[in-house]
Amino acid sequence: MSSRQIATSTLWQIASQVTMAALSILTVKFVAIGLTKELAGTYNSAYGFLQMFGVLADFFLYAVAVREVSKAKQKEKVLGAIMVLRLGILIFSLATALLLVWILPAWRGTPLPLAVSIASLVPFFTLLAGVIRTIFQVQYKMHFVFVAEVLQRVFTAGTIGAIVLLGTRGSADPNVMYSFLLIGGIGAFILFAISFICGRRFMGIRLCFDRDLLRRLFFAAMPYGIAFLCTALYRQLDITLIALLRDDFELQNAYYGFVLRMVEMGYLIPTFLLNSTLPILSERHAKGEETRHLLGKTFFILLTLGSVSFLFSALWSRPLVQLLTTSAYLSTATTAGSDTALRMMSIPIFLNGIITYSFYVLLTKHQWQRLVQILLIGAVLSVGLNLWLIPPYGFQGAAFVSIIVHLLLAAGLFWQSKKAMPMHLSKELFLRWLMFSGLLAIGLWAYQPFLTSELATIFGLISASVLIGVLALLCGFQKLLTGKG
Repeated sequence: MSSRQIATSTLWQIASQVTMAALSILTVKFVAIGLTKELAGTYNSAYGFLQMFGVLADFFLYAVAVREVSKAKQKEKVLGAIMVLRLGILIFSLATALLLVWILPAWRGTPLPLAVSIASLVPFFTLLAGVIRTIFQVQYKMHFVFVAEVLQRVFTAGTIGAIVLLGTRGSADPNVMYSFLLIGGIGAFILFAISFICGRRFMGIRLCFDRDLLRRLFFAAMPYGIAFLCTALYRQLDITLIALLRDDFELQNAYYGFVLRMVEMGYLIPTFLLNSTLPILSERHAKGEETRHLLGKTFFILLTLGSVSFLFSALWSRPLVQLLTTSAYLSTATTAGSDTALRMMSIPIFLNGIITYSFYVLLTKHQWQRLVQILLIGAVLSVGLNLWLIPPYGFQGAAFVSIIVHLLLAAGLFWQSKKAMPMHLSKELFLRWLMFSGLLAIGLWAYQPFLTSELATIFGLISASVLIGVLALLCGFQKLLTGKG
């Protein structure tokens, strides 16, 4: 039953992510059509700047909340205390972001400060909704999350799409960009409101100001909050450094920013699986029960999901970018475009699954010291290399740095996770992964020449989804997902 619960919870989250990805494609497409490249770059820069502060505001409280609420006797009290922590850290982080964006000389006189101010509504309401999401996670009721997230994206994509379809094309008016950002903020509020209403059906939601509990939860989350901040530095600071170090940052982030939106979706999928696994993993570990086979299956699924994301990004980068944006964002004989960035970022997408797995294993074992040390080294290396390579090479330099840092972090953290909690990945599972990945690579490579238009790419994605399902059945994945353990 535990494996079935994990599979069901993860599949609901993946279904939500796939649906949101489709709606995000529409949103990004509408933004790319509705704004000039320069304003699209400012739009991406605003969200890219806020992402780092959003990670700081998250403080890794969601994973800690799942762990603490799932084992607490007074679940409502623990949830209320986490709400207080989230709200306090969130206000501090976003206030810092807004102060910086308004005082930095490089951005004075540009639309970026006001864009960031409006866009800050998105992380504010999204992160508040994230605490409530804990209720659905521990109750294995993730279909409520699916409903809330999809309705949010339907509103955002539909409203921005309506503005574009009514005639907005390549607008150089900053007010149009501001309206797009405000629509995103209203969508985030819809997510929070639906989550709050549905969450109250299963658990009381009220703030708790118990000092001892707040102190314990804060210090429980702090090491992983620091680690998560390091993750933001090596994963998301590059778009802000481009905005600071390049005079043509609007164009650079127009090409790179849309790709990072796609990459972020790939980064989230391993987190969904591990969030679903964490309650049972923590419970088994606390009871001293066997966890090697559970970890082995989890790692196998992460490898498989990583292969899918890697192969699509590497082999179908050009048609995917054309579908996501417009042909103006594609590489030419003299200029690298978004498809170049996506092809390069396919490697970090795959490696991120290994890094995230190691993060959660070390979280379960409370071995935060080595985790923070390794991630801090990665963050410092990332910032240093980006300061060196972004001025001459722009987003291509940033993507190359991301590859190097992800390779080093995956190797270092995976070694530590195996020492902390050994896993058993059988030869059979490893061969299944190789067979699935190899057959999928052949299929995608063979189909790629036929992706000559946006309609052909949509049909290709549908066909590829069917292929993935067929290959999963041929490789016996259904037995893995429904088996015990």
